[in-house]
Amino acid sequence: MNETKQPEFKEMILTRTINAPRDLVWKAWTDPNMVSQWWGPHGFTAPLCQLDLRSGGELLIHMKDPEGGINPMKGTYKEIVPKDKIVFSSYIAFEMDGKKPAAEILITILFTDKGSQTELQVRALPIKVDPELYPAVEGMEEGWTQTLDKLTAIFA
Repeated sequence: MNETKQPEFKEMILTRTINAPRDLVWKAWTDPNMVSQWWGPHGFTAPLCQLDLRSGGELLIHMKDPEGGINPMKGTYKEIVPKDKIVFSSYIAFEMDGKKPAAEILITILFTDKGSQTELQVRALPIKVDPELYPAVEGMEEGWTQTLDKLTAIFA
């Protein structure tokens, strides 16, 4: 049996200083109407955003790509510490030739007061990735960078 070994994906860590107080940045992550305004890379929208913000609660976000395709992102909240931390597992599946390869990414969002601003740290650790999705996971940092650009622009 010749099985492809999963590469050792490193944890991605991105930090941004956002020009808004922590309670507003927290709301941007926990209010579905706000999340839908910034979620996804440049050119993507989020027409569906459902958040059950509690440990064990689920989230479902449909990212619509520039060609009109829907890319669902499901997840399960692992830990919620109001205005301090959100931890969730993100499950991504794509149709490829009739099969659905998948990836599970553990996402941790940390919120820290910086005077009238908020330091936001996003950590993403790939847990399990099917081989077909290695390129998508390798591009995760660029996707999150663009997503955080959109979030930061809301408060500019």
